[in-house]
Amino acid sequence: MKNRIIALVFAMLLANGVLAQVSNDKPFSVMQEFRAAWIASVANINWPSKPGLTTAEQQKEAITLLDLLQRLNFNAAILQIRPQADALYKSDLEPWSYFLTGKQGKAPEPYYDPLEFWVEAAHDRGIELHVWLNPYRAHHLSGGEESELSVVKAKPELVVKLKDGQYWMDPSLKAVQDQSAAVVKDIVKRYDIDGVHFDDYFYPYDSYNGGKDFPDSVSWNAYVKDGGKLSRANWRRDAVNTFIERIYKEIKSEKKHVKFGLSPFGIWRPGYPESIEGMDQYEKLYADAKLWLNKGWIDYFTPQLYWKVNDIPHSFPVLTGWWQSENKKGRHLWPGMNIGLGGDDKNVDEVVNQIMITRGMLPESKGAVHWSIAGIVTHEKLRKGLLDGPYKQQAIVPASTWLNNKKPADPIVTVAPKGNMLTVNWVRRDNTEVFRWVVYFKFGNKWSYKIMNRKDTNLDLLPFTTAANGKDRNLLSDFAVTAIDRTGNESEIVIQKVGLKL
Repeated sequence: MKNRIIALVFAMLLANGVLAQVSNDKPFSVMQEFRAAWIASVANINWPSKPGLTTAEQQKEAITLLDLLQRLNFNAAILQIRPQADALYKSDLEPWSYFLTGKQGKAPEPYYDPLEFWVEAAHDRGIELHVWLNPYRAHHLSGGEESELSVVKAKPELVVKLKDGQYWMDPSLKAVQDQSAAVVKDIVKRYDIDGVHFDDYFYPYDSYNGGKDFPDSVSWNAYVKDGGKLSRANWRRDAVNTFIERIYKEIKSEKKHVKFGLSPFGIWRPGYPESIEGMDQYEKLYADAKLWLNKGWIDYFTPQLYWKVNDIPHSFPVLTGWWQSENKKGRHLWPGMNIGLGGDDKNVDEVVNQIMITRGMLPESKGAVHWSIAGIVTHEKLRKGLLDGPYKQQAIVPASTWLNNKKPADPIVTVAPKGNMLTVNWVRRDNTEVFRWVVYFKFGNKWSYKIMNRKDTNLDLLPFTTAANGKDRNLLSDFAVTAIDRTGNESEIVIQKVGLKL
């Protein structure tokens, strides 16, 4: 019986063809939500799993992580590539990272460029690749021996040593700002990345220096001697503010579509809002994160809200609401979430609840960044909870309309029989770069969609679906294909009708 129905369907298809026309029946919109995970290289937290792996082992681990993100319907990865003024990519400015090869300054063998590999592999899976850099850390305790190319040895005048043994570049020095800005510009220019990302490390946490003040007396005294009028705290904040604004402008001067994201400590100051307690990043890290958001010096803002919903002094929804009230320029606010709390039902429920809270509070640009990918690698229940719950449906990254609001051209679309299936084919109309495609299709009265990747050119669909009673069948009646560009803009939806009748 089934084969007879399929034969009848295709007889009608071949007789009547496909009628292409604009319809008044609009499909529902594709889900838009930023779904990202941090992938840390410092101390080999996430990737690579240890220093000195072979090229093949490093690549295999990278593919495993990207395949996992793709399987769970994530659409972005934030990969740490500069953990300590070094490089997990080919750089003429800083040495190869110890965390990559086990020796700072040593390239992978056999040679490959890890960042180039990650970008291509991510994009082939429909995943944005954002590069995460530490702007000021010069040497981490787990970072092995510094090479002669390390800033610690090559430019010792730019760094100070903290009491815990780490080295930190002095953020007030123009030469330090120039160094980090040159690194950012070099990466944006040479690699097809989607974003540049800084975390919460500006001036270091005072615990790194035994609770003592940051040791910048040389640069502070020089500032005062030259007639500087700011207080020491304001002088430090001003240096960081100047640097953040500069980085945003330099990224845009090179490639406007590359997003700049920041993930500062989740509390600006205690008492903002009234119920909030905790560390004062404004005073301790000299990070005026509220100013950066107010001024729109970022494209997406990811405060590290690593606390639970019912943690009254640090409540996730209370802090989310306060940061949104400071989002004066309407940038993306995609909170950072801690998914490393464990894999039991209680913690899975906490993560799901936090995602749903962001959807309710930030409906215009939904999204979250998860710390870290280890949580979903480790916990099967968490993976299942995400895929059966909020991430069941695919999503595209929300558009950054302040960077570009021009719709890409809609593709040329055709449909043809292929065995017992229908194949929807598409090609781009012009040379516009397309990052993803969305194929919409309608069976009966229900629209659905599938998000395809940049190199895909077709999708096979059944000509009908069978209802739950096993008897009634809904024919494929309408379909459309849209293009998504690098900033998330979607082309016009041009619906085509399929001339199928039983």
